[in-house]
Amino acid sequence: MANVNLIPVLIGADMNCYSMARAFHEAYGVESYAFGRWAMGDTMYSRIVHCTYIENIDTPSVLVDTVTRFAESHADKTCLVLGCTDDYASLLMEIQNDLPKNCIAPYISPALRDTLVSKADFYALCDQYDIPYPRTFCAESALDAAALSEEALGFAYPVIVKPSSSILYWKYPFDGMKKVYTASTPQEAADILAKIYASGYPDKIILQDMIPGDDSYMRVLTAYCDKNGKVKRMCLGHVGLEEHTPKALGNHAAIITEFNEPLMLCLKNFLETIGYTGFANFDIKFDTRDGSYRVFEINLRQGRSNYYVTGAGMNLAELVVKDRVLGEDLGECQLYRGEHFWHSVPRGVVYRYVRNPEFVQKARRLAAEGKESCTFRYTPDLRFNWKRMAYYLVHMQRYYKKFKTYYSK
Repeated sequence: MANVNLIPVLIGADMNCYSMARAFHEAYGVESYAFGRWAMGDTMYSRIVHCTYIENIDTPSVLVDTVTRFAESHADKTCLVLGCTDDYASLLMEIQNDLPKNCIAPYISPALRDTLVSKADFYALCDQYDIPYPRTFCAESALDAAALSEEALGFAYPVIVKPSSSILYWKYPFDGMKKVYTASTPQEAADILAKIYASGYPDKIILQDMIPGDDSYMRVLTAYCDKNGKVKRMCLGHVGLEEHTPKALGNHAAIITEFNEPLMLCLKNFLETIGYTGFANFDIKFDTRDGSYRVFEINLRQGRSNYYVTGAGMNLAELVVKDRVLGEDLGECQLYRGEHFWHSVPRGVVYRYVRNPEFVQKARRLAAEGKESCTFRYTPDLRFNWKRMAYYLVHMQRYYKKFKTYYSK
């Protein structure tokens, strides 16, 4: 274990935060410090990440002040600052040049962020770089059913409805709010648009061709681009199961890594051409109708399920520390080729609810071979830490009820 003069400063308190804290602890034995708006069970009672809660930390001035005061009180350390949600990562891109000299925030510029964070603008880039994505219609205001007919959209119902900017969307909460919606008719689509725009949401709303297939047709790709904008690591995951509660819909719950060189090289070329740096995360779905892999969006940070990469042996904390803190060359780009089974829900839930029998068979084999990881099952944090252990056991057990309620077999 290398000795580094480092403090990880994580903005957020969710599973993404815990995953990165675990990666730092595994690689360097260091404990992380996290700052979020409120307490979350994912990081509660942990020994490896210490959380502080500040109500308005999602505003630029408060975030700058919080990180500055922390960094100044640890002036002898390098503070590596990482956002663990879309809005926190976006804020760090905005304020990265306002932080003290002992802080490193490995992010792209606000200008590039603004192009990528809008799904509508991102799809325009996909056209430019020959990256397949679902057929899409963009609404800029509430529309009546006639304006949302299949002829107007250019594809058939049912359709997916989602905000172009998820960062802005969550700032305008309303009853019945979901991460993603499905509309079976033009009237349903019109009702969803009306409800979202009535909340005050100011950006475009995406209506999209629903690609057939259950959760097991999804893929996730994580990339790390060094300070010179060169892709150094890529790891593709085959998703077997996602969460299905309304506000967590689409969050990955089970992943097996896989190798797909054409897809990986296509996205590598895209990232390097636009000059991307730091972590990038793509949501993708396999379209059986034409054999294509269609990209839904790019997340400008490590994904919530990022431990699927670290658990596979490609430690994300080690990559960013070597590149940004130690100034080491990460060498040639490595595309992960092995197999590893990651899950954030109990194995029993995976085996029961994944609809792809080949995925289940492979997951069972990898678990038997010890090629498996679960984000919260981290012995150094659970051993003799009875509160954390109790949280872990209760949290995992609750998934049986959640899937029984929200996901029919």
